[in-house]
Amino acid sequence: MQPRDPARISTTGALHQPEDGRLLRGARSRARIREAARALFQERGFDAATLRAIAARAGMGASSIYRHVRSKHELLVLELADLQEEAWLDFRRQDARTTPTRERIQKFFQSQHELLARHPDLTVIAIRATTYPDSRISARVLALNDRTIGLLAEILQGGRALGDLDPRVDVLAAARALFHGAIGARISWANGLLSEGACRTEIEGTVELLFRGLGRAPNSS
Repeated sequence: MQPRDPARISTTGALHQPEDGRLLRGARSRARIREAARALFQERGFDAATLRAIAARAGMGASSIYRHVRSKHELLVLELADLQEEAWLDFRRQDARTTPTRERIQKFFQSQHELLARHPDLTVIAIRATTYPDSRISARVLALNDRTIGLLAEILQGGRALGDLDPRVDVLAAARALFHGAIGARISWANGLLSEGACRTEIEGTVELLFRGLGRAPNSS
């Protein structure tokens, strides 16, 4: 007797595995969870939006949601990743590599801030998550931060090629300095110590200050 093939052929001739339907249902459930989380984060803020409330908004039982996510912090990381990707794509759409590097950096931070400004408390929560070095969530947030630093380093590297940065500049160290300067301003803004406009000004000042030391030296070759 031949072993039964678990695969099935649809009426269109496509080969389907039995688990295809389960995977599709899981993807739809995760999409509903993310949509519910996004709405509750906006309505109540991150701290007040419980996983039980997210499950209810997504139309599932409180226990069912744990099949897809372990905590609302996982949903936070996904939201931050999407915002970061959207900011980078927005920057890419209007970026020109021949633009002076200082201006490119400023435009990148502007694109990023405009998106983060929709969810100011996410900035604070993300930074809070990094204070738990053994946490799986903090590792994910730090990975997102590292990607932003890498993108800034890419812009700075382009500046060296363009010739408007001193060729001796350590672009990775400079990118880290820019990133942490921006994070410092955003912490104050998200905690109500700076207005949004003041936050933008603070970040712009950080870029200007750093570029005083990054600019091409008059006699450098």
